[in-house]
Amino acid sequence: MAGSAHGHTPAAWTGVIISFIGFCIAGVFMVAANVPGFWAGIAVVLLGGVVGGAMKVAGLGMPKESADVVAAREAATTTARARS
Repeated sequence: MAGSAHGHTPAAWTGVIISFIGFCIAGVFMVAANVPGFWAGIAVVLLGGVVGGAMKVAGLGMPKESADVVAAREAATTTARARS
């Protein structure tokens, strides 16, 4: 995944950070045997997914590739395989 920039967007970073905070909250309250606090942490985890998805829809996620880019990649792959 290092070559594809997968997940390197503001939407991805924000969603993961919020979800991580929720995970930490849920973990603390699980150890403290506080059921409502645990579920509040789980709610924050889910909120992270919702916020990340909303940011992606708002244009802060990875843009989709155009048909021209896909066709050019397939042509380059075919050419490279033919040379091998």
